[in-house]
Amino acid sequence: MKNLRFILVLIILTIYNCMYAQKYTTKTGNIKFEATVPSFEEVAGENKTASAVVESSTGDIAVLALMKGFRFKVALMEEHFNENYVESDKYPKATFKGKIEGFDASKLTSEPKAYTITGDLTLHGKTKKVTDSAKISKSGNTITVTGAFEVKPGDFAIEIPSVVSKKVSDKISVTYSFSLIK
Repeated sequence: MKNLRFILVLIILTIYNCMYAQKYTTKTGNIKFEATVPSFEEVAGENKTASAVVESSTGDIAVLALMKGFRFKVALMEEHFNENYVESDKYPKATFKGKIEGFDASKLTSEPKAYTITGDLTLHGKTKKVTDSAKISKSGNTITVTGAFEVKPGDFAIEIPSVVSKKVSDKISVTYSFSLIK
């Protein structure tokens, strides 16, 4: 009899979690950054292995990107990025934890709609509040979130040496695209 009660409670909890705690996830999110200055070599990196989670019932969003996952056209630039700028051995990841304001997964359609996302971006051991306008749509069991924002290296205690400071923008454009599956 005790086993039957236990199994019944377990089934009820499982059904409850499936119905009300629906998370959409990806491990193949795309994050790009661009810090190029006109007339100089391109300074840009791309990470195609970012993880992201959206809790459909609350609009909570979390993103994790490993710094060594960023790829550059020039290998030496990638090495400098990891060793001298973001110090990826000491600070191996960047994270974002926030909320999609007014999010209601049941109202999403295949037509992208603008939502404001606000949260904390942690990079290089420093945390800064970030607000962004993202486009969010849904097709089948997939929610797509895309957007862009700017950050300054100084906000995260990332020092750009004076030797290359004219070749790297003081505002870094970050774009992202996540296709999250239930």
